[in-house]
Amino acid sequence: MSGWRCPYCQQIATLQDANVSNGWHRFKNGNKFDSWVSFFTKFIVCPNAQCREVTLDAELYVTSFEGAKGELLNSWKLRPQSSALVFPDYVPIAVRQDYQEACAISSLSPKASATLSRRCLQGIIRDFHGVSRNRLVDEIAELKDNIDPMTWKAIDSVRNIGNIGAHMERDINQIIEVDENEAELLLRLIEVLIKDWYIRRHEREKMMKDVINTSLLKMESKRQSSV
Repeated sequence: MSGWRCPYCQQIATLQDANVSNGWHRFKNGNKFDSWVSFFTKFIVCPNAQCREVTLDAELYVTSFEGAKGELLNSWKLRPQSSALVFPDYVPIAVRQDYQEACAISSLSPKASATLSRRCLQGIIRDFHGVSRNRLVDEIAELKDNIDPMTWKAIDSVRNIGNIGAHMERDINQIIEVDENEAELLLRLIEVLIKDWYIRRHEREKMMKDVINTSLLKMESKRQSSV
């Protein structure tokens, strides 16, 4: 399988047979479907040597023929439990928790997912930019002159779609009807902001520290050689 992305390390990899284990369990015994019920599991071990995390998915099918795949009844993400990206610990825990919970229920309850996403977005803005207003829409407006135009355009575009605009103008915990696509759009926006703000800042700081430390080591080495 080529182009597989690990949900933990985010590396894109080509999976070999050694990385994947599939299994079927089939049973009938007069069940209410009067058909074979098949339970399918898939284990994947990330081939990245620095990750090696385990992913586990499961699917339930019903079919009139014992060997056929049949109709999908249910599917589950068991590890990790949703499509949420796994962000580093230096991203605030409250932001990560709201994001992960919003991902976990995005299909089951888009309106609840969007409410958590709204709280997550507000948490990001308040923590990263130090902006705090009564309404999320006002906090977003205050960002306009402090972030790059493309990021602002993306935030503003999402804010103006469907019920999301009203969603951001109400009380932070008020549940408002949104469809599944709108809820997913909010989640994708949050992922972009976490990557662009927290992760890029961390990587830049790490790079700068590496440059400084390397410079200090060279200066110390030169000093010792001149003694």
